[in-house]
Amino acid sequence: MGERRVVVTGMGTVNPLGNSVHESWQTIMDRRSGIGPITHFDASGLAVRIAGEVRNFDISGLVDEDMAKKARRMDRFCHYAIGTAREAWDQAGLDDIDDSRRIGVGIGSGIGGLNVQHDNSVQLANKGPRRVSPFYIPMSIGNMAAGVVSMVFGAKGPNISLQTACATANHAIGLSALMIKAGMADVMLSGASEGSVSEIAIAGFANMRALSTRNEDPAAASRPYDADRDGFVLSEGAATLVLEDYDHARTRGATILAEVLACGMSGDAYDFVAPDPSGTGAQYAMEMALSQASVSPDSIDYVNTHGTSTPAGDIAELRGIHAVLGTQAEHAWVGSTKSYHGHLLGATAGLEAVLTVMALQHNTVPANLNLDTPDPDLPPVRLSREHVETPLTTALSNSFGFGGHNSSLLLRSL
Repeated sequence: MGERRVVVTGMGTVNPLGNSVHESWQTIMDRRSGIGPITHFDASGLAVRIAGEVRNFDISGLVDEDMAKKARRMDRFCHYAIGTAREAWDQAGLDDIDDSRRIGVGIGSGIGGLNVQHDNSVQLANKGPRRVSPFYIPMSIGNMAAGVVSMVFGAKGPNISLQTACATANHAIGLSALMIKAGMADVMLSGASEGSVSEIAIAGFANMRALSTRNEDPAAASRPYDADRDGFVLSEGAATLVLEDYDHARTRGATILAEVLACGMSGDAYDFVAPDPSGTGAQYAMEMALSQASVSPDSIDYVNTHGTSTPAGDIAELRGIHAVLGTQAEHAWVGSTKSYHGHLLGATAGLEAVLTVMALQHNTVPANLNLDTPDPDLPPVRLSREHVETPLTTALSNSFGFGGHNSSLLLRSL
């Protein structure tokens, strides 16, 4: 028996572009930004007053009455995880699988219940310890997204939660795929969730000078690779992919959306928040993914980059891409969908994996939004400034996190 292959049979997302995969992809095709003024709280006293918020999302219609009551004791990152898992589950048609022990969950979060942490810290400071919620701990810990998803869907297989900052979702997808290859599960609900648009997060990132301050023009704020970029836009949301053993999916007649070939992982061993300017960390992750799958760099048609819109990070990643692809870097299309949806921290790689699968399915490379004047210091790569319709078969989706966590997901259309 050969090595098990892993495929994607369902996808779900809520994010600033929309509350479904179809809506999110259509927003990109319409070249519309999901960034706008902050409405979750009063941001008038902050230096940064824009973000990518999830809008008009209500969990109550997605769960039974009992879980809807329990949802009142959850941070919204858990709500987002349930919502995206529901969309992915339904698309994959998993209701007919009898053995719940063969369905696992691998959903992470870069920060977890940040809003609950903030609100209870304020209560503690202003009103004392007796006013801290008795549900504070289970509401705030990052693994609870994986926990509640398993409860909603009765998934009794392996249940894991990752936390590697902005690389979280890719790592969760990569490790979930390895668990399927090892025979530990037939199906894994995998991805990440983040409810990160909060006052303390905006203040913290703004004081690092990491965020764009284009408060008067939010749609133009996220502009990876543009000479006038001034930082990333903080966003929130979630994405879940149903990963499944290929033979299992074929036997039950599931629609296969793409194949997960590998996930390369590396560490910068360089700095708390700054990437290694040489781009070698990104390079090693991509090289590992290609090596694991025995795929030639010449086969890569598209790279969905981490591309946050920070000067140091953008250039370092493109240096890594150029080192891996060589002359192919001038032929493979390269772009960052963060120009539309901003940076969802731990969940961003999950959303970008979903959008990369959509690009493969539609044979369409999304344009880089707001790329008016490319930075002259960028390494030579092929950046898409308009939507490009072209045959796409194999793609990389990169994500890198504070602490030097690098990940590169290798996907192929079938």
